[in-house]
Amino acid sequence: MSDAARNQRPSVLLAFRSAVALNRLLDVLPVFEGDPRIDRWFTLVPGSRFGTDALAVLDRAGARVVDFDEARSRHFDLILSTSPKGALTSLSGRARALLPHGAGFNKALADEGSSALPSGLDPAFLLSAGEPWADLHGLGHHEQLARLTEFCPPAAARAVVVGDPTLDRMRESTGRRETYRRGLGVGDRTLLAVLTTWGPEGLLARRHGLPLELALHLPVDGYLVALVVHPNEVSTRTPFDLAEQLGPALRAGLLLPSPHQEWASVLVAADAVLTDHGSTALYAAALGRTVVLDGYGGGSELLPGTPMARLLAASPRFTGAADLPGLLRAAAVPDPARFAAEAFARPGEALPLLRAELYRLLGLAPPRTPLTPELLPDPVVSRPPAAALAVRAEVDGRRVRVERFPVATELPVHHRSAHHGAAGLTEQRSAEVLWRRPGTGRWSAAGWAAHVLDELPGCRAAAALLSAELCLLVHRRLGPFALRVLPHRADGLVRRIDPAAAASAAYAWLVAQPCPAEGLPVQLDCTVGPVTVRLELAAAGAAQLDAEF
Repeated sequence: MSDAARNQRPSVLLAFRSAVALNRLLDVLPVFEGDPRIDRWFTLVPGSRFGTDALAVLDRAGARVVDFDEARSRHFDLILSTSPKGALTSLSGRARALLPHGAGFNKALADEGSSALPSGLDPAFLLSAGEPWADLHGLGHHEQLARLTEFCPPAAARAVVVGDPTLDRMRESTGRRETYRRGLGVGDRTLLAVLTTWGPEGLLARRHGLPLELALHLPVDGYLVALVVHPNEVSTRTPFDLAEQLGPALRAGLLLPSPHQEWASVLVAADAVLTDHGSTALYAAALGRTVVLDGYGGGSELLPGTPMARLLAASPRFTGAADLPGLLRAAAVPDPARFAAEAFARPGEALPLLRAELYRLLGLAPPRTPLTPELLPDPVVSRPPAAALAVRAEVDGRRVRVERFPVATELPVHHRSAHHGAAGLTEQRSAEVLWRRPGTGRWSAAGWAAHVLDELPGCRAAAALLSAELCLLVHRRLGPFALRVLPHRADGLVRRIDPAAAASAAYAWLVAQPCPAEGLPVQLDCTVGPVTVRLELAAAGAAQLDAEF
């Protein structure tokens, strides 16, 4: 196609000031999918300190990016943006559309416009020379329309309630929830997403030690914690510094998903969220997730009477990691989605409604191709599971309850366990129970266990995990045992525990018995996290001792 022909095609400029604004635009972009008539351009609007990261996203995607000064010299058929701030009004377009860049307008920011007005509804940004800059305001709910009418009536005259494309994308992706959970390694655990907005009133700024507190005090077989950091906060701290600041918590098992699209995948996968006043929690509530407030209060940003303020007013208050399991079980907010319903209207309709409105502004007939929100990407786990753990064990007759924590926990524990060959030397030397999964076949199971007990005198028991259901457990004083770990089967579900946890349970039971070898074989009920299974402990036979390992 010649340059002259290309220049005659309608042009859409997607203008953004930050990574958050860009990702909202990317959620809208499918309205133009499959239409070869339209040229799509991106530009970074200056005036925000959070915009640099967004350019890297577009560069990886191979998008067409135009420098802002060049964009100002051109005339576009449609300018689409999710923030009215900065130098946006200096762009020239035949038609212009504004969308929210979050779940409504719940904050007032003192350093941007009037501190008394909701961010995003300030006439100082919505009007240009006394007239609305945008030809279309696409809103998520009628409540937002009422507030826009209150604060900027001229702009409200051009507003349409179209719903929220980001939430529609999340809802469409709930069909992949188990895939996301499997990728994160959740299993039967509770996935807790900790949400922190940006700025001095955000959770991470006020309680920087909370991620580590949660990681060290919640048993790893019962809970998995993911910290969802606002992209603006990531830009402020830089990803490198953020990872350094969170280093102890990350080593203790904290997940740190990408702040761009993975945050939404994590919310789909999550069971509950612990949040500050950031409106991301409204998305979690809309998905039916339990919402717990981290103790935010006395701040100036959250506006009273907004959907977010009402959600937090009804949410249980976080009082400490030790109380969190009971708090989540109580689920003090029945049906959290009822609060989110005040922020999101027209579910599932955002893309079709936006397509109709945007093509109306372009003066084109919209494509007839069906519109389905793009599914969210799989979250990426950047760290393997912890290779060393501190183990609490309660033995009551033939019942054993095991709770495992990161080794840095200050909680009293029964013993330490470590993955031989994966944990550090110090961690292996301090572990009473060492375990290994099948390797290259260099050892027999008994040969490996003898090697470990000889190499590491602090080790009291070596566990060769032959399979998910069979383990050779060699106690330094009591000798070899065959440990079978039977899965729990009920209601069509097969639930298992980590055989390394089963080895710790068997070790704790052996230590508690005056004469453990008497009465074998024995059956034990073992509870690890939310799962209880049957263990069968017997004298080891040749098949277990000679197993290639």
